[in-house]
Amino acid sequence: MHETHTLHHTARFSVTGLSQRYPEPGSVPDKNVIWVIISGTDVAITPGDPPWLFSATDPARDGCSVLSVQYLGHRGETLCYAAELNIGSPLPGTMECCGVRALFHRLTDEELAIAAYAVRIIDFTRTTRYCGRCGARTRQIRTERAAFCTDCNLITYPRTSPAIIVLVRDGAKILLARSPHFPPGMHSLVAGFVEPGETLEEAVHREVKEEVGITIKNLRYVASEPWPFPNSLMCGFVADHDSGEITIDNDEITSAGWFDRDHLPVLPSQMSLSRALIDAWTAGEIRSDR
Repeated sequence: MHETHTLHHTARFSVTGLSQRYPEPGSVPDKNVIWVIISGTDVAITPGDPPWLFSATDPARDGCSVLSVQYLGHRGETLCYAAELNIGSPLPGTMECCGVRALFHRLTDEELAIAAYAVRIIDFTRTTRYCGRCGARTRQIRTERAAFCTDCNLITYPRTSPAIIVLVRDGAKILLARSPHFPPGMHSLVAGFVEPGETLEEAVHREVKEEVGITIKNLRYVASEPWPFPNSLMCGFVADHDSGEITIDNDEITSAGWFDRDHLPVLPSQMSLSRALIDAWTAGEIRSDR
C-alpha cells in the first residue's frame, strides 16, 4: 500500500508571529510596546472591519484596573505584553471583549494565535501565583516561561496536555463520531488525551477501541496543532479500519458512523486540526493506493 499524505495545514494557533527573547525586560519600556488586553478568558478588541487586537497604550494609564502584566514576546522589534484586567473594569477607548473562538476569520491567523496565547499565559500566571507543593508565593522567572517558588525551589512550567486525533478510513468512507458536548448535528474525528506512561500511538489505538469498539491498522502521523482550549497539543493521525463493528460507549460518544464524501454531517470549525484532516481527505490529499 502506498500512502499519500499532503496536508496543507496552517496550525492556526502556532505563535509564529512572536519571538521569545530572554531575559525579558526588567520593566515595561515607555516606547515601542503593544498590548493585548485580557479580561477573564476574553480578549479586548477595537471594533472594525477587521477589528484591531493591539493597544498602543498601557491600559493602566487609561484608568483600567490591571491585575498583572506578562511579557509575550517580540513582534519584530516591538515588545508585546498581555495585561490582565479586573473583570468588569472599564476598557480603553471603544474596545470591547470577545472570546477567542469568535475571532476566527475576523483576525488574521497570526493575530488569532497571539490572542489565544495571551489568554493562555495570563491563565498560567493566574493559576501559579502559589506553589503547588508548599503553598508559598511564587514569582515569574525572567529567563524562561516559568514560575519559581523561593521557599522550596519548585519550578512550574505552562501546562501542555498531549492529545491525539485520528482520521479512520474504511474504503471510501471515514469514521465520524458525535460527543454530547457538540453543537446539534455536528460530528468529528475520534480524539482524546494521552494517559501517563502511554505513547501517542498507543493512545490512538486505545481511544478508538474505547469510544467506537473497533481496531485500526496502518497508523501514520500527519500533523500537529497547539490547541489553546485550554492547553492541548493535538497530534493528528490517519489509520485504516482493521476489524470490528462500531459500538459506541454512550458516554464520551453518543453516535458514530461511516460517511462518504457526498454525505458528510455538520463538521467542526475550519480553525481545527480535525477539520483540516477531514478537508484534506475530502480533497483527495490523504489517500491510500492499495
